[in-house]
Amino acid sequence: MSEQSLRRSGPLWALYERVAMHIGLGSLAALCLAWLPFAMLLHPLLPAPLGQRVGRRVIMHGFRFYLRILSTLCACRFDLSELDGLRDQGPLVIAANHPSLLDAVLIISRLPNVICVMKAGLMDNLLFGSAARLARYIRNDGVMQIVGQSREGLQAGGQVLIFPEGTRTTAFPINPLTLTLGMIASRAKAPVQTVILEFSTPYLGKAWPLFRRPVLPLHVRARLGRRFDAPADFTAFTQELDAYFRREIVPPAPPAQDD
Repeated sequence: MSEQSLRRSGPLWALYERVAMHIGLGSLAALCLAWLPFAMLLHPLLPAPLGQRVGRRVIMHGFRFYLRILSTLCACRFDLSELDGLRDQGPLVIAANHPSLLDAVLIISRLPNVICVMKAGLMDNLLFGSAARLARYIRNDGVMQIVGQSREGLQAGGQVLIFPEGTRTTAFPINPLTLTLGMIASRAKAPVQTVILEFSTPYLGKAWPLFRRPVLPLHVRARLGRRFDAPADFTAFTQELDAYFRREIVPPAPPAQDD
């Protein structure tokens, strides 16, 4: 039965959306749990350079497999092909808007040497922490720590992924930006590549409870935006980046359902 005919059937499609939600959340938890004991074991055993390569590759392929599950079983449609153009571009600061909990998964799934700046709470989380520590992701405990570790990662050839809003978007098209991203790019003398994430609905955004069923099919696109040269003045650059995102981002459509 096609998506269109299921949609017309109403209750059947609503049931499918609820089942798909549980498949999506459960499969991510299962993948993280499967890698957890290996990440915990390898972190102290492997030299840091080897550990981070292994950790980042496993996370990339794991997230790619997870998105394949969502595409096959959960009526999610992902267009991430433009991200592939960044794989061999060398050190970059990747600046993306942050409408959903899926955002980091989308970008990391396409890039083998990305270093994600993560909230401390996620680094301490049982499901995500060990894998993130093995991959040498950056904990956002303080601005100077983030800037210093990001600079080291960029000098080693990595690509730093940071969401300059600091949290998921609450005031569309974008929240006010923090200065951290501009400080990283300025200190590391690294270019900034913007990525615009577009969702058909604000699924798993700040205003979308975790167990609220999605509106399917869900369409997601990642497109490459402007690339900025390394800034000299990070304050002026942050204002320029904020204005650019506000021009480029189209907020997702409000959902048609209320539950």
